[in-house]
Parts: sequence; structure tokens; C-alpha cells
Amino acid sequence: MGLQSTGIYLAILALAGYALGNYKSQVLAKGERLHSLPRYHGVYVALWSLLPGLLVMALFAVTVTWAVNHLVLSSLPETVRTSDPMVQSVLINKITLVAGGQMPFSDAMGIPAESIQTMQRLHHNAELLLALLTLGLGLAGCHHAWKRIHAAFRARMEVERIVGWLLIGASSISLFITTGIVLSLIFETLRFFTSIPATDFLFGLQWSPQTAIRADQVGGTGSFGAVPLFAGTLMITGISIIVAAPVGLFCAIYLSEFASPRVRSWVKPALEILAGVPTVVYGLFAALSVAPAIASLGTDLGLDVASESALAAGLVMGIMIIPFVSSLSDDVINAVPQAIRDGSLAMGATEAETIRQVVLPAALPGIVGALLLAISRAVGETMIVVMAAGLAANLTANPLQAMTTVTVQIVTLLVGDQEFDSPKTLAAFALGLTLFFVTLILNVIALGVVKRYHEKQ
Repeated sequence: MGLQSTGIYLAILALAGYALGNYKSQVLAKGERLHSLPRYHGVYVALWSLLPGLLVMALFAVTVTWAVNHLVLSSLPETVRTSDPMVQSVLINKITLVAGGQMPFSDAMGIPAESIQTMQRLHHNAELLLALLTLGLGLAGCHHAWKRIHAAFRARMEVERIVGWLLIGASSISLFITTGIVLSLIFETLRFFTSIPATDFLFGLQWSPQTAIRADQVGGTGSFGAVPLFAGTLMITGISIIVAAPVGLFCAIYLSEFASPRVRSWVKPALEILAGVPTVVYGLFAALSVAPAIASLGTDLGLDVASESALAAGLVMGIMIIPFVSSLSDDVINAVPQAIRDGSLAMGATEAETIRQVVLPAALPGIVGALLLAISRAVGETMIVVMAAGLAANLTANPLQAMTTVTVQIVTLLVGDQEFDSPKTLAAFALGLTLFFVTLILNVIALGVVKRYHEKQ
């Protein structure tokens, strides 16, 4: 009995528990007044039938592979057994593939046939143990909850308490995952800083992570000054926001305040289609249309314009994030109560004054959130930058020159076979951690702006 079969039986048990609890409470209701509705008693029994088994299944999913692999490695003959983790991983992969029927067994694989049988037997025993524990705990929980049902039993409050704990558990999982991601970034970044000083990374003006093979290259072991990457990210993101913020906000104002319902029903979905266009399409548009057009225009004006430029990437990225600003801002502006608009107009304000001094201030927190979402989307974009702005880490204030961003360099550093002990690979984690703190600071600033505005109101 596999994990899926056990889950199906557990779901059936939960449905049966609901039916039993509901039926018993309805029988009780014929003789006396119940504290809670019968369906709450059914849900209470169903939760007790389901949750213990789900907990066991979650623990099983996390630990069974590690336990089986450890036992299989321990059962290997002395001639095959090794303490090298890499060799152990290769052996386990071979045994797993053969045991799962994904690869035929041969003597040249270097694994004993007994280890395959051992793995199959351990998995079979583990699945049987899982089924017994899951269904046994489910039945015990169902019986326990069913016995507690009586007229004065507060089933609704018990259900709400269990659901409350489930919500806390879901919140804790997301918090633990976020904490784990941040800790892994910090750990790898500290390893990077043991090779490269933090000051060189944060304030260095040269980015050349490749190991030098010639004497005329920068540094003997590469150069990891990230200022050109920060400047490129800031430049391209800034250009995109300059494009997206006014266009998106004005579009939202038009749709919410001036457009007829018929126009709104056509224009808003058309704008939101832009959010579903793959970024590679935007990248092609930037590389094949916008960048050549900017280069041609610059040449006509006598300017020195590179074939790949930050301006082209920023403009197309701004077009890409317009739906984020317009759609979210439109929803927020529409959420402003109509009574506020009517009150302003009744006081003699014009429609423009009402929008500028009443509607937009009331919707400011949501608009700030939309802009933050758009900035986050722009900072994390990679494809458009690669195709339109290039990979050159130039430190320049000229948007007509090629530049690159932090996310593009993270991808570049992790492409191909890498050694996770080399500064080149670890630099990707340092860049990721820096990007995380920059995003965090932006969020804190935005929250501060919103809080200050609420205080003024």
C-alpha cells in the first residue's frame, strides 16, 4: 500500500467520521437541545480522523528516504562500503533506479544484487508500517472524537480551535521556509566573505568573476566588486518605473473614474493580457525592435549608442510591468467608498480636485503596494536584460550603454558545472543576499510612507 493509497483510505475514513458525528448529533438533537449544530460535530470527528494520519504521513515523507538509504548503506558488504559521501550518493542512486525498475541490473554497476532486494524490502515494510500507523491513529481519533459527542459538547468552539492551530501551523511553515532560505544565503555568503573581503564586494568597482588566466586580466583570482551590478539594476529598474508608474496610474484613474462600463470591460482585460505575455517575447521585442530603433535614433542625433543598452531594457521592462500598476491601482481606487466622492462633490470640489485630493490619498497605501510589486518584478527580471542590455558589467551613468543586473549575473554564475567551494559560485549567494536586503529596505520604506500618511489622515 503506497502513500497515495493510504491517503485515499484516510480521506474515506474522514468522510465516514463526518457522517458518524453528524448522525450521532442529529439523534441527540431529537431528545435535547445541542450546544452546536450537527455539522460541527461531524467536522470535529472528521478532523480527529484525518489530522493524526496526515501528521504521520508528513513525517514519513520527510524521513523515510533518509532512513532507508542509511540502512541500505549499512547493509553493503565491506568491499563496497565507503565513507565518501559522493560515492555513497552514486551507489544509492544506482540502487534506487534498479529497485524502482528504471534501470536494468548489471554486474558492471558495482552494486550487490542483495542491496536492491534490501531497498525493496525496506520500502515495502515502511509503506506497510505507514498504512498501519495512519489508519490506526485515524480510527483511534475517530473513536475518541465520537465518544466526546453529547448535547452540551461545544463542537463549534473545538472546531474553531483546531482550525486556528492549523492556520498557525501554516503560517509557521511559511515563516520557517523563509528563515531557512535566509539562513542558507547568510551561511554561503559568509563562506564567500572568507575568500573575498566584504568591503571589496560591496564597494569594488570591477566585476570580473572569471578566474584570471592571463597576466593582463583584473586580479589574479577574479574581481568581485558588485557596484557595477547594483548600478545596472538601479538604472534599468528606475527607467522601467519611470515608464510604468505614470502610464499605469493614469490608466487606472481613467478606467475607474472616467471610462464607461463598456469601455472598462474591454480595456482592462486587454491590459491584463500584457501580464501574461512570456518575458522572452518582451526580450525579443526589445532586442529586435526597440534596441535597434534607439541605436538608429542615437546615430542620427550624433550620439554614441551601443547595440544593447540599459534604455532599451528599461523601456520594455516598463511596458511589461504596466499591468501590475494599472490593474492593482484600479482595484484600489474602485475600493474607495462612493460616499467619499459624493461628499467632496457636494462640498463644491470639482471632479479633478476630488480625484487629486480625496480619492488618490484614500487609495495611496494600495497604490504604493502596486508600485512595490512592480519594482520587485522589475528587479527580478532576467530575460529582457540579457537580450536587450547584455552581460557587460559597465559602471556608467549613460543609459545608452550596455549594463547588467544582479539577477542576470546570478544566473550567469550558476550556469554549467560549478564547484560550490569556489568564490565564483559563492558570489551568487552574496548577490542574492544583497538583493534580499535591498528589497527588505524598500518594503520598510514603503510601510513607513504608508504609516506616516495614515497618521496625517
